[in-house]
Amino acid sequence: MTHAIQGILVISLDFELMWGVLDSMTTKSYGPNILGARDVIPEILEVFGEREIHATWAVVGALFAQSRDDFISMLPAKRPKYADPGLSNYKRYKLMGETPPDEAYFFANSIIHRIAQTPNQEIGSHTFSHYYCGEAGQTVEDFAHDLEQARRIAEQNGIHLRSLVLPRNQFNSEYQEVIMNNGFTCYRGNETSWMYRSGNSTRENPLKRVLRLMDAYINISGHNCYGMSETKAGGCLCNIRSSRFLRPFSPGLSFLEPLKLRRIRSQMLHAARFGQVFHLWWHPHNFGTNTKENLDNLRSILDYYADLRQRHGFRSLNMSEVCDAVRP
Repeated sequence: MTHAIQGILVISLDFELMWGVLDSMTTKSYGPNILGARDVIPEILEVFGEREIHATWAVVGALFAQSRDDFISMLPAKRPKYADPGLSNYKRYKLMGETPPDEAYFFANSIIHRIAQTPNQEIGSHTFSHYYCGEAGQTVEDFAHDLEQARRIAEQNGIHLRSLVLPRNQFNSEYQEVIMNNGFTCYRGNETSWMYRSGNSTRENPLKRVLRLMDAYINISGHNCYGMSETKAGGCLCNIRSSRFLRPFSPGLSFLEPLKLRRIRSQMLHAARFGQVFHLWWHPHNFGTNTKENLDNLRSILDYYADLRQRHGFRSLNMSEVCDAVRP
């Protein structure tokens, strides 16, 4: 069957282990999610393979290290001095033990290579240190050191980075030149609705959080799909905006799961019908607990993708593939 205009499913995963969790979360309190993420990634790859899903895995550069000493040897010469010291991940290595169980929370070199060797999977960057480029205290020079180190350690592992996912999607237009100078061609921006606009931690407000939670179950902000041409911005970086965060299964909200899945399917159907992009994302550690329920949800979503592919020519592309499709 020939389709004149084909919609696109984009999937990205933010792979960060303990580097991306809140400072108040410890290996004791959040450890089951982190260790569970290591176990669930092969299962996610299997699900993707069965359904021919292309995905971008945005990896925190520190995960390439294989030990605490290896990580220390990678430290950038210049590091951010956030106004809120709790945002800095560089202090975490001082708390690491030397035993393999501790290292499992912070390093994942073999897992990254397994992902990279899986067909249709792209390794992207989540910066080196889970860097917050919208927070007070850090500078463009700090960011340059961080991103250069992310690129360098990936290249040492035989991986060329092209797609960038900034922590909390904090894109700073003043940093665009640094991003492009490091070989990146695209990034993941936020949905256009005001409730998703990127801001720093001090500007986040409870109303936005409540509305985003509600939006996961009922349509408040719209379909958040967009045409391929909208990913280009003056011939510079491609902005492959987010459409929906796949919220993890919560036993306390299990009665809302049908609404969550219906919300996602309605967005996918809109993209498929109108030849637009739908970008779904989550963290592997979101599947680290309640793994069966989360994988069942993923299978349900991707089975619907397969149906839309058959009926509407819906396609699966990773972030760099979308960028290649729109760049001259």
